[in-house]
Amino acid sequence: MWRVLRGNADIRRLFVAQVVSFMGDWFAYVAFVGLVQDLSSSKLLVTLVMVAQALPAFLVSPLAGSAADRFDRRTILAVVSVVQTVAALGLLVVRSASSLWIGYACLCAISALGAFVGPAAQAGLPNLARSADELRVAAVMFGSLWGTMLAVGAALGGLVAGWFGRDTAFVANGVSFLIAALLVAGIRRPMQQERTAHTGRRMRPLADMAEAIHEARRDPVLLALMSSKATFAVGSGIVGLLAAMATGPLHAGDRGTGWLIGARGLGVALGPLIAARLAGPRLSRILLVSGSVGVLFGLCYLGLSVSTTLWLAALLAFLAHLGGGAQWTLSTYGLQRRATDAVRGRIMAGDFALATLIISLSNLTAGTLADSTSVRTAIAAFAVLNLCGALAYLTITRRLRTRLRLSELADGR
Repeated sequence: MWRVLRGNADIRRLFVAQVVSFMGDWFAYVAFVGLVQDLSSSKLLVTLVMVAQALPAFLVSPLAGSAADRFDRRTILAVVSVVQTVAALGLLVVRSASSLWIGYACLCAISALGAFVGPAAQAGLPNLARSADELRVAAVMFGSLWGTMLAVGAALGGLVAGWFGRDTAFVANGVSFLIAALLVAGIRRPMQQERTAHTGRRMRPLADMAEAIHEARRDPVLLALMSSKATFAVGSGIVGLLAAMATGPLHAGDRGTGWLIGARGLGVALGPLIAARLAGPRLSRILLVSGSVGVLFGLCYLGLSVSTTLWLAALLAFLAHLGGGAQWTLSTYGLQRRATDAVRGRIMAGDFALATLIISLSNLTAGTLADSTSVRTAIAAFAVLNLCGALAYLTITRRLRTRLRLSELADGR
């Protein structure tokens, strides 16, 4: 990892830009959730903070994918980061319950703009890597980044907001976007191939996404990689119940919530590093590991549903998200390798949009089930659902993995 960061300045700039941007996001999230709780007693308003961060990204994904394939990806990243700076500083305006809508509007704007970042960065990464091995290492680095920032950024955000005030956290978020823009502007290597840079062409989001879907349907490997996240996301409603598990059955309060979320982040961060060694560069093994870790996720959360101690629940959450982080990173790396540069941005956007939609529906369903039954019952039910999905995925892709493995052996890979 360090060899890639030292040797490839462009990947280093993109990586550091993502680090500071993600950290700023968690600073703002922690501070704004606290502000909402101070200004309102509504639990719905608190949960809407997460909705404001997720739903706009899903809605603009078709536009983001189209832009990533038609325009210069480096320019997209730089311009979006600058505009996000302005939106982030808008959080400073929120001073009363009547002005909370401004904060939600700013979060929606940051989320919608952020939807352009993922496809552009992920689609451009293969063009910044100088070899297949460098791409594999870089994909793992970027895959573990979100979990690392979840574990570290949220904790630091809470400390900054507590010591220096929430406004400082909001300003830090704005500054992080500006730093990211400057870093991306320094990237020298083109982030797309010359023949596929459609600068100046009118975007057709629906038609462009349809073209990418058609490409995926023609290639069963692409379709299997995209189905991987979607299948895994079916059981992801469990994650939204971690806080309820900590404060309810485990009687651990906010401390317990912090432990479980921190364990989740640590697992997401380390999972890709372990999985990369298990899977290697072969797509057949990537598909195998992507399905197998879904079984790990389901079994661990089934155990967590009957846990009676915080330390055991945290350990199981950590192990479960070793699988979650591995699955997300490996399927993304597979798509980066398999998709052509001409449609890679749209493939990435479509993959993200489908997973995000299923994650949102899974969380809503899990929350409803927990209200009508119990937190433990809901976690167990979705753990079983995840297990069934993972086993079905492994069964359905078995022949495809066999054909891929034979092809890879014939090619000497």
